[in-house]
Amino acid sequence: MRYRPLGSDPADPRLGRLIPDDWRHVERYPLSAMPAGKPLGPRPVVIGINWYSAFDQPEKDERSGEYFIAKDGAKKIGHIRGGHCVCLEPGGAKQDIDDWYKFYDQGQEGACVGFGWSRCMSIFNGKEYAARWLWDQAKKRDEWPETNPGDTNGTSVRAAAEVLKEKGHVVFDPADADDDWQARENYTPDAGEGITMFRWAKSVAEVHTVLANPRADELGAVPILNSWGPGFPHRTYLPDDVLAVLIHEEGSEFAVPTDR
Repeated sequence: MRYRPLGSDPADPRLGRLIPDDWRHVERYPLSAMPAGKPLGPRPVVIGINWYSAFDQPEKDERSGEYFIAKDGAKKIGHIRGGHCVCLEPGGAKQDIDDWYKFYDQGQEGACVGFGWSRCMSIFNGKEYAARWLWDQAKKRDEWPETNPGDTNGTSVRAAAEVLKEKGHVVFDPADADDDWQARENYTPDAGEGITMFRWAKSVAEVHTVLANPRADELGAVPILNSWGPGFPHRTYLPDDVLAVLIHEEGSEFAVPTDR
């Protein structure tokens, strides 16, 4: 698979998120079409974005004490290295925890979509999920015949969302051979561990509304929960002006899930 718009396979295999060929889902199901009066947040947002070179090296901001990527703003984000999926952390009582920070390490596979969505479901339900199973299932569902369980290809945020909506998810069992894709084929999903629906945010303001995260509002940035293990900070803030660039780029996916 070649990452569009990079035009080649990413040098970093972790950057495996793919851009859907069909974009009608974003136009048909925008967040703005939610029924009036229905509370939107706080809830996590799962995003599929172009990953730029400036995102690789988080910097600690001495004033706030938080880590940032692209701290110098949208004009200095470098070049596209591939596509990535991450979960944005909401405010409220349901927060990410240190155990999930360690657990959701995708290693060197292009499994970011499975890990981003599974991190989201952990925040919703307080459980750990089989992220690689979701990655497998999304590759079965997406539009690319080249993506299949057992390979290292990525997939789209939309494909994994559709799996969660139609099949649910698999609660992780430490006894399972999770590194064996053939063993994962025998996992049984639970519809109650999935989502009812999902819509698409199309502005920075919508993302902040859904997250309802006071710290994010104060900093003018959103907290990324990356899936690269201890080599990347637990929470890393992405400035709003950079977020605005990403959300308006062709192929960006900003999914707002609704839990069951």
